[in-house]
Formats: sequence, C-alpha cells, structure tokens
Amino acid sequence: MERTVIIIPALDAAHLIEPVVRGSLAQLPAVVVIDDGSSDGTGAVAAKAGAQVLWHAQNRGKGAALRTGFTWALEHDYDAVITLDADGQHLPSEVPKFLAARAETGADLIIGGRAHHFRFMLPRRRMANQFSASSISMVSGVTVTDSQSGYRLYSAKLLRSVELHADGFDMESEVIVRAGRRGFRVVTIPIELGFVNGVATSHYKPVKDTLKIAWTVLKTRLRV
Repeated sequence: MERTVIIIPALDAAHLIEPVVRGSLAQLPAVVVIDDGSSDGTGAVAAKAGAQVLWHAQNRGKGAALRTGFTWALEHDYDAVITLDADGQHLPSEVPKFLAARAETGADLIIGGRAHHFRFMLPRRRMANQFSASSISMVSGVTVTDSQSGYRLYSAKLLRSVELHADGFDMESEVIVRAGRRGFRVVTIPIELGFVNGVATSHYKPVKDTLKIAWTVLKTRLRV
C-alpha cells in the first residue's frame, strides 16, 4: 500500500488552518504544513493542531513552499503527495477520491477539478481559470479543465523526474506542462468545495498571476 502525505502551503492563515489540519489528519496520519513566512503565527497554530511544520523565514511564494514540501516527502520515502490549500476551500473529506483515483488509474498527477463550479465564480476568476486551462491543455498535450486547482495528488515518480523552477502560483501550471510533455498520465477528478469564491482568503491576483502563468508556460514549453 502506498504511503501518502498531505502537504499544505500556508501564508497568514492562522485563523483558518486549524480545522484544515484536523480534517486532514482524520484522512491520513502524515500532514505537513509549510509556513511560508507568515506574520500571524500560522505555523504555531498548525503545529498545535497536530501538523508537522516546515518554516520559511521569509515569504517565497506558493511554488517554493510546495517544492519544500515535495523535497521533504521524497526524503522521507513517501510514494505520493496530496496538496491542498490552507484557507478551507479544499475539503479534507475529499482526500479518499484522490486515493481511489490513484489506485484505479495509476495517474502521476491527479487534479481536483472545479469546472462544474466555475459558473458560481466571480467573472474575473472564472475567465482567468478558463484561459489558463485552455492554454495549458494546448501546450501540455493533455486535457485540463482546471489548471489552477491546488488540490492535487502527485506521485513520487513524477516529482523525482521533473525539475520545477517557478516560485509562485505558476509552478502548478509548470508541472502540468512538464508532466504532459514527458508522457506522465494526468487526470482530473471533480471535487466539492468548502466555498467557491475565495477572494477574501486567496493570495492569487487574477491579472498579474495569470500573465505570470502564461509566461511560465511559454518558457517551460520551449525548454521541455
């Protein structure tokens, strides 16, 4: 049976992260939070809730936090990593769906898709998601309906095989392109959400980060 760890990147989420950690621990015994330079004690709250915490002294970005978590997971011989966000949008109770999809398909990247919720999103967030998904599908060679979902399962094989460079939200797009171009199986499964629009809790900037994603995808395609 595969050993799977839950990785949660977190920035200034002290008021939100405790139930996310406790819910995650109800699904899997290993939960690691990467406190990405928080100023509100996020890491301490996560540790008290039962997570192992890795610390960035300064904010380095979501991609950098995820890479720190991936490195830890590989060093501790985990077979797979499930990532979810710290703000409560991603329900830990959905974890079994990823484990089942991994067992059924053997996919190396499983994305928790939110496309069935897009109509409920604010227009700028919906358009950013749809633009990113269509562009990344074209460049990566795999069909992706939601390229920005941070709720995912990554196999250790994939994480050992692809080199990731991006530090921000664009890393989650970079890995799709690298996985697709290298022939790894990428699948999307529908997930339910704690809430649809996370404007108040998200650090994602629709215009700035979408442009950054587009540039990263282009660079990645030229390098692969």
